[in-house]
Amino acid sequence: MTYQGRDLVNSDRVICTRCIYDDSIPGIIFDEKGVCNYCKMVDGFVEEYKTGSKEGIAEFEKIVAKVKKAGKNKKYDVAVGVSGGTDSSYMLYLAIQYGLRPLAVHYDNTWNSAIATENIRKVTKALNVDLFTYVVDNKEMDDIFGSFFRAGVPELDAATDLAFPEIMYRACKKHNIKYSFEGHSFVEEGVSPIGYFYFDGGYIKDIHRQFGKMKMKSYPNMTFMKFLYWTIFVRIKRIRPFWYLPYSKEDAKAFLMKNYGWEYYGGHHLENRITAFHHSYYNPIKFGIDQRNNSLGALVRKGDLTRDEAYKIYSEPPYLEPELLEYFKKRLDLSDEEFTGIMNEEPRTHKDFKNYKKLFRLFRPLFFVLYKMNIVYKSFYVKYCVIKN
Repeated sequence: MTYQGRDLVNSDRVICTRCIYDDSIPGIIFDEKGVCNYCKMVDGFVEEYKTGSKEGIAEFEKIVAKVKKAGKNKKYDVAVGVSGGTDSSYMLYLAIQYGLRPLAVHYDNTWNSAIATENIRKVTKALNVDLFTYVVDNKEMDDIFGSFFRAGVPELDAATDLAFPEIMYRACKKHNIKYSFEGHSFVEEGVSPIGYFYFDGGYIKDIHRQFGKMKMKSYPNMTFMKFLYWTIFVRIKRIRPFWYLPYSKEDAKAFLMKNYGWEYYGGHHLENRITAFHHSYYNPIKFGIDQRNNSLGALVRKGDLTRDEAYKIYSEPPYLEPELLEYFKKRLDLSDEEFTGIMNEEPRTHKDFKNYKKLFRLFRPLFFVLYKMNIVYKSFYVKYCVIKN
């Protein structure tokens, strides 16, 4: 099975006149000028957070002042999630530049690339930052990944995406930290189309119950009640500084390489091997989802790429690490026949399994208040509480 990329130029697809999203994207709508609703969503974020402007910088500086006040007489001011990737590594440096005392927090799903592990070590050592790492049992984690693969849903790496904030919450509570920073930039990475992916703790539990073979003991799942506990009672404020500040991923990458010996890992999301398999092989081939359009579309909006340059990159298959396919099969104990059979099965979605979607929508007024308080992200509120699908 091979994926050859998407040829938008010679297709009959309707393509946004500002980015490269086309009419195959779930929930996409075009206005009279051919601009898609996702571009307008980005415009809304820029307006709300004053991204990259003097006002945005000033607003972030107000947040920093609150972070310092909350951290007074404590060992740490803020928790910063780190993966070994560009954004989180630079975010750690940025926290230091703003005079904060960060605690680096890492969730190890046991699929880290050697490059990512070394990047975390290099940056935390150079900046003299303490590192809090939670390592899940590798057999248990493989069983969870295997259950998602056998379920045939597109959220193969959902267990990592949910465990990360859970571990951030735990680290903050343990060290009495009231703020956490995440290195996400919608300007550089775009916005993930609503309808592609959905996950929550109930979804993970139901899929693992049906397709898993081991008990979940070390995996830090976030149930609905635990999420309410973290957001209502503990109230750790979650901040994405790049939503306020000017930021260039390419400049950050060059800076990290020059100053810390940091190493690039080949592409967005490729610092972790399960995530790399997810984005470079599993989703494009089984679901026809090539998420490079998020970042490529963002770079076109930003003016860093022309549409033709983006089309050219998108028409080529994504980078797939040599031997990664065999590594995936070996770790999950899949024969070639079983792997091919599962890849050829009819895809399923979150609608085929139990989840907390109805509960999130029921609690929509509460989560609106929490979003306004910077306790949950706006993107969470929109996707989980507003959108029906």
